[in-house]
Amino acid sequence: MSNLIYAVDDEEDILELVEVNLKKNFFKVKTFTSSAPFLKALEKQKPDLAILDIMMPHPDGIEVAKIMKNNAKFANIPVIFLSARSDESDKITGLEVGADDYLSKPFSVKELIARIKVVLRRTNPPAVSADVKDTQEIIIDKEKFTVVSGGKKIDLTVTEFKILELLLSKPGSVFSRDKILDYLWGDDKLVIDRTIDVHIKNLREKLGKNGKSIKNIRGVGYKIEE
Repeated sequence: MSNLIYAVDDEEDILELVEVNLKKNFFKVKTFTSSAPFLKALEKQKPDLAILDIMMPHPDGIEVAKIMKNNAKFANIPVIFLSARSDESDKITGLEVGADDYLSKPFSVKELIARIKVVLRRTNPPAVSADVKDTQEIIIDKEKFTVVSGGKKIDLTVTEFKILELLLSKPGSVFSRDKILDYLWGDDKLVIDRTIDVHIKNLREKLGKNGKSIKNIRGVGYKIEE
């Protein structure tokens, strides 16, 4: 079944470019020229991925992403930002609100398609047998895609879930940023090392007191304490 993609941008030529090329790659597409109809559409049907322009009239893409990530019904929908601004600080802001990727305008359509496919592969991993790990009061169930920390269920983005899954696979072992990037994206790495630091920061905050168990080994990488 084709994945459903929602694209929001106040530039109609950008929307048309995205829609035509996504359909050529066998995706289902719905486009929106502003945030309000997009948010209403979410209530009726959840997409497999959302492409959000940052610099839209209120609410802008950042605010829309915050709305999504603060709502349990939509928190797990992957988000890719498009923006005319390419400053690293803008990219970090996008990642901090829970986006899975960020692409600067003008962008290559082929690169956008590649990034969408990478994010969707992480969102829809191959079926595996049930695997539940329980460490430091953190319980992760890979089959159900759920995480419980301190007895409370928490909502993670796909990237945050995969990072936690990797760290819990070998408690006490240190994973370099490169190893984490390889685990997340393999040969499709299209991001910077700093991306991992942002996702780790978000993950720690969501885990509450158990977030302290994720340690930064200066100059090496990250581990989760046994």
